[in-house]
This record gives sequence, structure tokens and C-alpha cells, in this order.
Amino acid sequence: MPRQPVYEQIIADVIASIQSGALQPGDKLPSIAQLCEQYRASPTPIRFALRILDERGWIEVHQGKGSFVADEPPA
Repeated sequence: MPRQPVYEQIIADVIASIQSGALQPGDKLPSIAQLCEQYRASPTPIRFALRILDERGWIEVHQGKGSFVADEPPA
């Protein structure tokens, strides 16, 4: 089975953490640098994953402050 792209893995992991309650509304996600280290990836797929999560309503990205779990993530 081919490995899924790292950005898809990040999206799945963040959604799973929100759905399980490990990440609560308002919680700050790790920084891009921390996510790069965690997933052994460059910043490009990390930023792409965060943008998709933002567009889908799971997180809110605040320039210069970081990424946070949305107040009302999708069900």
C-alpha cells in the first residue's frame, strides 16, 4: 500500500485528535517547526495541511500567533 502524502497524514491526525477530545476548541496546535520535526517533513506540506484544515473549518490560523482548534469544529 503506498504511503499517504504527509499533508494527508497531518490532516487525519489533527481531525482524529479533535474528534477524540485530545485537542479542545481554542487549543493551540504545535508550531510549523514542531510539526516539521514530528513528521520529518519540510514546511511546505505542513502549511498545506494547515490551510486545508482552516478551509474545512477544523482550525483557525492566526498569522504570527499560530493555529488553533476552531471554536465549533465540524461534527
